[in-house]
Amino acid sequence: MKVILFLTTLFLLCSSGLAQEDKAGSKDHPLFNRMPGYRIAHYEDNEFDVLKDFKDENGKKMSVEGHFYYFNYLVKKGSEAASGPQVLRNYANAIKKAGGEVVLEDGCCNVYLKLNSNNKTTWVRVKAYKDAGSYQVWIVEEAEMKQDIVADPKAMGDDIERTGRVAVYGIYFDTDSYTIKPESKPTLTAISELLKTNSGLNLYVVGHTDFTGDLDHNMKLSENRAQAVVDALVKDYGISAKRLIARGVGPLSPVSTNKTDEGKQLNRRVELVER
Repeated sequence: MKVILFLTTLFLLCSSGLAQEDKAGSKDHPLFNRMPGYRIAHYEDNEFDVLKDFKDENGKKMSVEGHFYYFNYLVKKGSEAASGPQVLRNYANAIKKAGGEVVLEDGCCNVYLKLNSNNKTTWVRVKAYKDAGSYQVWIVEEAEMKQDIVADPKAMGDDIERTGRVAVYGIYFDTDSYTIKPESKPTLTAISELLKTNSGLNLYVVGHTDFTGDLDHNMKLSENRAQAVVDALVKDYGISAKRLIARGVGPLSPVSTNKTDEGKQLNRRVELVER
């Protein structure tokens, strides 16, 4: 009986000690240390994922995507919990010291932060209630998903010949921007080769968005993105402007549901439509 009691006590002591440790394989993000007396109870590190409930300076939801981290910090047994405002203020001060900015404080339990550094945008959301026995941190280092499939001029031409249109996913923009990113060059080159090979082909370049945000704003954004593609093909690849017409239909012609992140990614595209 004494042996059983001893083993049971030893097990409980070991379990208690393990419960005080960080989750296996976890570590703090290089940008921030943690509040004193806390451990990492839950941790995620995904090469590419979407944080869909970030908020802009007006409190409107927006999606940011890239290298995704999630931390759930839990106060250690015997340590004193910080207050929620104390946690939020510490992270806000840290981002400002690093040259970043506070995007929004929602007056309740969240602060939204942003840092532009080394040609990379880092988005941070911190959530802590009034008595912060635990608090959560989401961090996204913004980047486009690695594109493993490169646009092929012949395949695009075959699709247009067969259906009158082709969806193009290799043209990239920052969130809520219509400036084409440099990694779009292979796809723009493929489109220009398609047009040069088929001299009689004239196209509508049609911009599409998902249904995040205001409809009128998305309609304008999609048209601006389409026009940016036309301008790049004309200016950088020598395509005649007479062969291209830009149009934007926003979220009004989805190819998938807007209720999932995967569906939204499919809906954000440029289409080439024969005219």
